[in-house]
Amino acid sequence: MPPVSVSAATAAKLPQATTYATIPAAPADPARFAVTNGLVVHPLAAQVVYAAPGKAPVAMLPATELGAPTWVPVVRTGAGWDQVLLPSRPDHITGWIYTAGAKLDTRHTSYLLRVNLATHRLSVYNDGKLLGAWTVAIGAPGTPTPTGRTFLLALLAPPDPTYSPLIVPLGTHSNALSTYGGGPGTVGIHGWPDSSVFGQSVSNGCVRVPATALQLVSTIPLGSLVVIS
Repeated sequence: MPPVSVSAATAAKLPQATTYATIPAAPADPARFAVTNGLVVHPLAAQVVYAAPGKAPVAMLPATELGAPTWVPVVRTGAGWDQVLLPSRPDHITGWIYTAGAKLDTRHTSYLLRVNLATHRLSVYNDGKLLGAWTVAIGAPGTPTPTGRTFLLALLAPPDPTYSPLIVPLGTHSNALSTYGGGPGTVGIHGWPDSSVFGQSVSNGCVRVPATALQLVSTIPLGSLVVIS
């Protein structure tokens, strides 16, 4: 099914599917805790995102996000279409990209990250093999870490780090905080200088991890799936 034609003027008015945006018209994730087959796409140029094949446009997916190439996981495929996770609010939204003739880089990542909130545990897998598991800190009761599947959105190296040399934003947000530190309440994975927090529910929603875990996560391809349960 071909896409609905979108003029340049219409495209310019569509919200950018970034961590800063809210896209109320985007469809919900059909399987919030399911594991994908590892297919990820990167738009080489901004792509129109549709509510469904043949339906109205809801957003534009930019080529870059937080200074890094935009990579999003594919959760469903159809003839000429990919349904992808979006990093915008509300959490757990998706959109459809028309892939026929689109400027897309499509790859496969064999990595999967799982965060078990009940056990305060981060486990990292590659092609089904456990690479490591760590006790981590998660969100406090008033600022809980959001559950569901999301993905590695970017890799940031603060020029003057205060609590972590690297920060890995995810494609999900705090349900309790609409803003934090000047940002839109994006939840991420990062280090922490005081190891006594690991195993505790003390953060503003982010997952604080030991240095060895952070180093490994920083090498994993963007777009890789993260399932928080």
